[in-house]
Amino acid sequence: MPLFEAYYDLGQEQDRLLHGAGKLELIRTQEILQRYLPTSGTVIDVGGGAGVYALWLASLGYEVHLIDLMPLHVAQAAKFSQGQPPLASIAVGDARALPFDDQQADAVLLLGPLYHLIEREDRVQALREAYRVLRPGGVVIAAAISRFASLFSGVHRDFMADPVFQDIVRRDLQDGQHRNPTPNARYFTTAFFHYPTELGDEVQAAGFDWRTTLAVEGPAWLNADFDLHWEDAVKRETMLEFVRLIETEPAIMGASPHLIAIGHKPL
Repeated sequence: MPLFEAYYDLGQEQDRLLHGAGKLELIRTQEILQRYLPTSGTVIDVGGGAGVYALWLASLGYEVHLIDLMPLHVAQAAKFSQGQPPLASIAVGDARALPFDDQQADAVLLLGPLYHLIEREDRVQALREAYRVLRPGGVVIAAAISRFASLFSGVHRDFMADPVFQDIVRRDLQDGQHRNPTPNARYFTTAFFHYPTELGDEVQAAGFDWRTTLAVEGPAWLNADFDLHWEDAVKRETMLEFVRLIETEPAIMGASPHLIAIGHKPL
């Protein structure tokens, strides 16, 4: 079993966005989706995991199809969708070969697949598949992990004392290829970490009109008292306000663990 599949078989993904800075990632991603998605229509959530975003979008009235490489995630999404507005379909599948017709969707989400496709040609192929299944004028919303995520995480979480983690960070900074030779799941799993400018370049390489790349969390996740600030409504809104103000600032974008690019299929 590939290392990243073993990592996700631990079953942590279904709750990841409910704790700590995951809550910031969730709210900011929802904000960005609401900003750039059409007001209605068909959404294909590629690499949709346990369905956190897919089920939320279905509750807003979208026709949502979820596909994920992991059978565990597909089973979790099917379970969680019971008793809620149903997803139009839930299936195991690969971002590089989508089981959908040409021009079927109004929007495609790629909020997970790109950073687990470690070769550029595979990432561009996934984006080309999104292009294929989108109607003219449709939008792709694609996420990546920042090249500097391990460095900031290591400093913030005191991992840098570990020589093995130091080597992980060195390689991340060198070529973006993240490898964890340990069983420590906190060090993540096999992935590719983007420079902010690389994500937009790949979106364009697939044929899209790239509109923007946004920092999702900005540096706010580094707050040592994050949970206390998040539970305070005034402090939480202040945090979100300033993250929004710098979401496109090139000088600080790499401090955000997650990046999101927006592209449109030409009419």
